[in-house]
Amino acid sequence: MHYDLIIIGMGLSGLMAAKTAAEAGRKVLIVGKGMGCLTLFSNTIDVLGIPLLAGPETTRLRDGLSQWIQDHPEHPYSKVGLKGIEEGLSLFTSLFHPPYSFQTIGDENCFLPTGAGTMRPTYLIPDTMVAGAFGKEKKGLIVGFKGFRDFYAGYVAGPLNWRGIALSLPETPGQEISATALSRWMEKEVFRKKIGQEIKKNLSGETCVGFPAILGMNDPIKVKRDLEEKIGVEVFEIPTLPPSIPGMRIYNRFKEWLIRKGVTFLLGHSVAKVSIKNKRCEGVYVFNPPVSNFYSADRFILATGRFIGGGLMADRERISEPIFNLPVSQPGSQEEWFGKSFFDEHPIHRMGILTDSSFRPIDETGEPILENVLLAGTILSGHHCLDEKSREGIEIATGYWAAKRVLEQRV
Repeated sequence: MHYDLIIIGMGLSGLMAAKTAAEAGRKVLIVGKGMGCLTLFSNTIDVLGIPLLAGPETTRLRDGLSQWIQDHPEHPYSKVGLKGIEEGLSLFTSLFHPPYSFQTIGDENCFLPTGAGTMRPTYLIPDTMVAGAFGKEKKGLIVGFKGFRDFYAGYVAGPLNWRGIALSLPETPGQEISATALSRWMEKEVFRKKIGQEIKKNLSGETCVGFPAILGMNDPIKVKRDLEEKIGVEVFEIPTLPPSIPGMRIYNRFKEWLIRKGVTFLLGHSVAKVSIKNKRCEGVYVFNPPVSNFYSADRFILATGRFIGGGLMADRERISEPIFNLPVSQPGSQEEWFGKSFFDEHPIHRMGILTDSSFRPIDETGEPILENVLLAGTILSGHHCLDEKSREGIEIATGYWAAKRVLEQRV
């Protein structure tokens, strides 16, 4: 029951920390009450999508990050450094081998159509979405499905000046269907044959077809290629609203690899309390009804995210971190948490835990609160990942860097 490293949180930052430690042969336990936000939102890997990297004159990511680090010394990227960010991204991409891998378009952000009918900048994209990055250079058709309310083909087709159609599904006449159900059907040859024939009849000179990101959970490249053969044109996926099938693919790939490497998973369990002595965490109590088990370790990484992941909690008075009771940087009373307009930058999205350069939590004087506990991911302060479009990049870089600091035994 004793481990070299216990990671609390099963989002992308926790998974990256586990991979980094497991590759070095460490005994790792990862605990999570859920699968993290990865399976909700992540379709692609955003690293930094601010105007500096998303304007009419795009900037190479490396150059943009260098400037960003220089201008934002309290940002998590500044603590990791450019080299650490690049190493983390490289470690992430090494997990995904062709045919389903992640790639960049010329080391710059590219614009992809989204299920909300907008174009958004992102950096690393799966092979199933690459053709969408060149959408405005082509003539295409967007395909939706009647009953699938998380994707409307007409909204997506509008900004591209393409056509959009919605196919009927004989399997569920008049019923609502989910992304996971569509993803399972897409893996069946009979289903692909039906929709392939229907789409081919609807083509009117288009050279590519865009689908919502539901081209199968296990082998999306096989599904993509089979549809291309049946339809006769290029096929690509478009990021959709939650749940994210591409995010589930990422999670499943990490889990499969980590279990093979001997990492112990406790999914569906929450940390009930921790044992602290002399500024060091000795272990965690994991609630597994009807009992609570104790797990000890030399080092710990807290990667529970912010509000959606349960890493931060709010009441009418304050925002708190529920596991270690770490102090949260917060701007005064509740009235100051939000802007006056919905589209304002809301201060609550910058709240998080202050840390030193090693990602250890610190108090108001800058002294470490816990010597052997590090933080990773969006729970860190000093960033606004929603506006910056940097969430996955922060999770990958800080998860990697926190585990690396553990391996170097500097904390």
